[in-house]
Amino acid sequence: MKAAAKRGAVSASRGPGFARLLAQLPRDKADTLLLLAAALMVLAPHAGHLPLWVSALCGLTLLWRAVATLRGTRMPSALLLLPMSMAAMAGVFMSYKTLFGRDAGVAMLVLLVAFKMLEMHARRDLFVVIFLSFFLVLTNFFYSQSIFTALMMIASIIALLTAQLSFQFTGAVPPLGRRLWMGARVFLMAAPLAIVLFVLFPRIQGPLWGMPSDAQGGRMGLSNSMAPGNMSNLAQSDDPVFQVRFLDPPPSKAQLYWRGVVLGEFDGRTWTKVRRAPRGAAGQISMHVRGPAIRYQLTLEPSSNNWLFALDLPDRLPDLEDNTARVSDELELSASYALDKRVRYDMSSHIDYSLGATPELAERWRWLDLPDGFNPQALQAGAAIGQTMRDPEQRVRSVLTMFTEQPFSYTLQPPLLGRNSVDDFLFKTRSGFCEHYASAFVVLMRAAGVPARVVMGYQGGEFNPIDGFLAVRQSEAHAWAEVWIAGRGWVRVDPTAAVAPERVQRGLSSALAQNPPAFAGLGGLLGLSGERNALLEQLRFRYDAINNGWNQWVLNYTPDRQSGLLDSLKLSLAHWRTLAILAAIGALLLLWRAVRLRRGTDPVDALYSALCRRMSQLGMARTADEGPNAYAARLAQGTLAQDKIAAARRFLALYSAHKYSARPPAPGLASTLKSLLNNI
Repeated sequence: MKAAAKRGAVSASRGPGFARLLAQLPRDKADTLLLLAAALMVLAPHAGHLPLWVSALCGLTLLWRAVATLRGTRMPSALLLLPMSMAAMAGVFMSYKTLFGRDAGVAMLVLLVAFKMLEMHARRDLFVVIFLSFFLVLTNFFYSQSIFTALMMIASIIALLTAQLSFQFTGAVPPLGRRLWMGARVFLMAAPLAIVLFVLFPRIQGPLWGMPSDAQGGRMGLSNSMAPGNMSNLAQSDDPVFQVRFLDPPPSKAQLYWRGVVLGEFDGRTWTKVRRAPRGAAGQISMHVRGPAIRYQLTLEPSSNNWLFALDLPDRLPDLEDNTARVSDELELSASYALDKRVRYDMSSHIDYSLGATPELAERWRWLDLPDGFNPQALQAGAAIGQTMRDPEQRVRSVLTMFTEQPFSYTLQPPLLGRNSVDDFLFKTRSGFCEHYASAFVVLMRAAGVPARVVMGYQGGEFNPIDGFLAVRQSEAHAWAEVWIAGRGWVRVDPTAAVAPERVQRGLSSALAQNPPAFAGLGGLLGLSGERNALLEQLRFRYDAINNGWNQWVLNYTPDRQSGLLDSLKLSLAHWRTLAILAAIGALLLLWRAVRLRRGTDPVDALYSALCRRMSQLGMARTADEGPNAYAARLAQGTLAQDKIAAARRFLALYSAHKYSARPPAPGLASTLKSLLNNI
């Protein structure tokens, strides 16, 4: 045992710095420092959302305990700890105006774990800290449920298990690396049961960590209005908006228009929604579709808005869990309340359609209305187009030709515009993002007598070849226009495509790469420069696929999905062939385990067990508390034949030397023991 402990100490001294430090310290100090390191792994992720003073106080407390451990000084008395604790609770109340709820509760628990470090006097206190830390691991999921957070918490659990196991050893302590492996094995043994419980245990509505009003932080996305600069700011974000899995062959990238918000009221600078009540269904809206629908499944990320997105043009309302979908007269899909958790719904859409193809347009005035006193040059130019050309389609083409032939540019950094924003854009700066072109186009169309409106949503997306999902991010935010033409209805017109066709055909990065001066310096930061590294691209696709799988199969494992899985399992298990296959797999697993156990048995130990059974048959059974040397001494006093007693004593002497001597085992030991056993 001493030799083994010495070898462990030598191996630890050659390891990393922290392991070497632990190996050089007394047992109690080493275990305490290991517990401090494990607690730090649990507390550190909370620094991102706790007040700065809480994180600083916890860091100082842990440092205090580490210094006291290394120097061997006494812990502070209760007369000091009690006022510190009361002051900390008062600080929590001042920071959150309450002592209840998620944030205040987590802050108090973090402080409790840190302060408990200064109060560890007995073995029981050590385990109190460990169990509090285990509970604190769960609270990290109040703020993030990403796969990275899950991996960090797994590492924290293994560190806590290692610290807990370290306190259990009564003799020589294995090196830190071996103890870490022991903690990992304990975790791995518990993981299958945790997975089974996750899959089969009845689930509650919403995630376990979903607390009232603050379960998940909703992300900002498209708003109910559009002004110059809104969309360009949003396009600089790489945050995901939704993922799409097509069940039918997907359309081309130029056809991926994801309809969102329709804007019809203009105050001279800002476009807003038309004020009207939403419909429960689209039964009164005139639609005519051509060709089969495209089916797909859309997973929408949490948001502070209630907009639902669909490929233009959806043919039905999505079926939402714990929410109700509705549609407006402009075919905007929305939910009854904000979508503050991840939502997945099945949809089907037609990309070849006619919308509102009637001889007359109801409320025509609404889509021609323009404010007085704003943008006089644009109004005059639009009126001239209307007087020159009588055909609405010719008026549309004339404006698109103007955007194409005149020196307009597409950029994420447009110049600032004044009170008459459309005039400044059309006749001065001629540089803008999609919202500038959509706004100017609709103003010109209305001034020319063509009903028009702005549509905001997303255009395009990026297909991931690893998992086959289409990822749509905030950088795909886009604005286009719809004009109404008698007999054709509302027709989509994307004026941005006239200036930067690469934006629609290949994406934002390709369009901006055509104009490097306005985008210099920013493309490298945003990853939109158009230059892609194949290796980095593959790594990013794989990371996105793993993250999307985590979202689809773990975070979005709802009661409905669990019910569907269990129903499919019932149908599968009902078939006799499935049962036979499962039985065969079970038998193979048992056989594999038996062979593995047999191979893992020491042959010397197997011979010793055989000797004990033989002596028991001869009336000299070994007692449970009897070692090989004591057993050999008792056999010498027995009544068996001397040759048998001599063989048994020789057997036990060799076995004892093999098990308890520091010397390497003698060659051919098993053969010698087997020969002695045959002589008994």
